[in-house]
Amino acid sequence: MKLYNTLTHTTEPFSFNGDTVNIYVCGITPYAPSHVGHALRAVVFDVLRRYIEFKGHIVKHVENFTDIDDKMIQSANAQGISTDELAERHIHLYLEEMSAINVLRAHVYPRATQEIPQIVKMISVLIDKGFAYDVNGNVYFRVSRGKNYGSLSRRTLESMDTSARLEADENKENVLDFALWKSRKPGEPSWNSPWGSGRPGWHIECSAMSMRYLGETMDIHGGGVELVFPHHENEIAQTESFSDGAPMARFWVHNGLLRLGNEKMSKSLGNLVTMSDALKQFSSDALRLFFLSSHYRSPLTYSDKAVAAQERAVERLRNAIEPIEVSEECESLNTENQKIRFVEAMDDDMNTARASAVLFDLAHEINRGKKNGTDVRNAQAMLIELSAVLGLTLQKSDDTDGSKMAPLIEMLIAARSELRTAKKYDAADSIRKGLSDLGFNLEDTVTGTVWKRTVH
Repeated sequence: MKLYNTLTHTTEPFSFNGDTVNIYVCGITPYAPSHVGHALRAVVFDVLRRYIEFKGHIVKHVENFTDIDDKMIQSANAQGISTDELAERHIHLYLEEMSAINVLRAHVYPRATQEIPQIVKMISVLIDKGFAYDVNGNVYFRVSRGKNYGSLSRRTLESMDTSARLEADENKENVLDFALWKSRKPGEPSWNSPWGSGRPGWHIECSAMSMRYLGETMDIHGGGVELVFPHHENEIAQTESFSDGAPMARFWVHNGLLRLGNEKMSKSLGNLVTMSDALKQFSSDALRLFFLSSHYRSPLTYSDKAVAAQERAVERLRNAIEPIEVSEECESLNTENQKIRFVEAMDDDMNTARASAVLFDLAHEINRGKKNGTDVRNAQAMLIELSAVLGLTLQKSDDTDGSKMAPLIEMLIAARSELRTAKKYDAADSIRKGLSDLGFNLEDTVTGTVWKRTVH
């Protein structure tokens, strides 16, 4: 498996150090409803997680919420509510919408406001080591002390100095220094610290949270490409200064921007399509196929026409798994080559566009096999299994309890039973896993195998 590492600007082999892969992904600032740009980022890292698990590894996935910053405060004040209430409302909505597009829940969702002790501890150590300084209750990181600062974004201190002077702050020793702690202002939430009442800066929260939940060096740190500078650059500087040079992450993985027209989609610009609106128009599978139709590092332009085309495409996959009567004498369709092609595509820096094409080739073979009277049940199981790696459910949008999938599930249970009788346990387990990934759990009982629909 190879991944593009933003830090080295090269595609490198991803080595699995043990069974567990630790992934930290920068999440949303919950001051407004989420939009499809957030969903793109969520789907990209959901598929990365699913694929690593498909390869037999355990993933520990952490995604944070920045529930205190200037935008949170401004939005809460404008609505006459607390930042806590604002955050709770939009985090709840975000998680519901991510579930609606079949994004697996992270194992931990830390919030900045719930990690203040860890943040304060980290800042204190940085001050003690001379990497940070306190000015009137504001604490800043000394960029000049950060080792290799600018290496992630390929920027020099000289080029950054020129642009930073537009936002000079007389409290700073250097215009490039960034805030770790901000002193309290009237009307703002605040917490006690050794430097006085205040709140954390944006960058320090992710350093503190990632280290708490994943240790000094994680396997993958992910997020949108717009976070490379300054957020991720600053994370590296403060984290590696704290840990005496231990790498913060082995791989830095960034998805491309989602655009609406010629501009990137963002809440601050106001040019966005909310997830709520998108889900009213399109199915989960159509939205996911659209996000995965180009390489994750490439920019993507959103349009109703483009997603509608994927809605029609996913129907071809759904039709391919429709059950048919099969004679015991029928020859089984051999599609193992398609699985090899799928793995090769995903191993190549998670090339989901090529992997999706394999699914449609497989569906074509299944449909041709149906016409020729071939036993396509194992091929259908494979299509379900590989689709699940991309997070596709292949369910009709109104089939919430899975009842419309019942004939296919029963057919696959029968195929699994035959495989177990023939001692082809790997193939039988593949059927179970494919159904499990789609939200259908099998339970073997003394009277036979039963299934039930579950919710991620």
